[in-house]
Amino acid sequence: MDEPVFHPEGYLELMHEEIPGYERLQARLVDATRPVAARAILELGSGTGETTRRLLEAHPGATLVGVDASEEMLAAARTALAGRPLSLRHGRLEDPLPAGPFDLVASALAVHHLDGPAKAALFARVAATLRPGGRFALADVVVPANAADARIPLNEGFDLPSGVAEQEGWLHAAGLRPHVAWADRDLAVIVADRPG
Repeated sequence: MDEPVFHPEGYLELMHEEIPGYERLQARLVDATRPVAARAILELGSGTGETTRRLLEAHPGATLVGVDASEEMLAAARTALAGRPLSLRHGRLEDPLPAGPFDLVASALAVHHLDGPAKAALFARVAATLRPGGRFALADVVVPANAADARIPLNEGFDLPSGVAEQEGWLHAAGLRPHVAWADRDLAVIVADRPG
């Protein structure tokens, strides 16, 4: 099956339509980052900059490096966030991450496009780029414990969510200390701290 192509125009409306609780998910992600005095942030899957803006507002004085696979989405984010302390780069989540160390790594609605082994590999790379005492905050679609709780439409072969426990296992294997900060049916915010 072909991967869906996302365009900046109408992207936010699509997220609100397909992700019940999109605004709540974004707010819970930002809340999960607040305990970190972040000066350097890495965002995985910056898209049009919706999460980027929220992260920078929550961490005044921080600089942010964002990565996304779509040049079109990054161009929209650069325009929307002009003048903010950030660097947005083209890249895939499977690629090497920008050089750290980072105090905070955050991602919203991007990692579920990776299969299990790719998630585990990404989590190991995230752990390596985090400063001791740093935090990874992941807000994403997950496989709910009860199949009846699945409500977000998935594209076969493109949307590859994993269960929370599985992801916590991969994060733990990467040397991080994970816990669930918030969950609602097939959405969750998982936090993983690097011991310091």
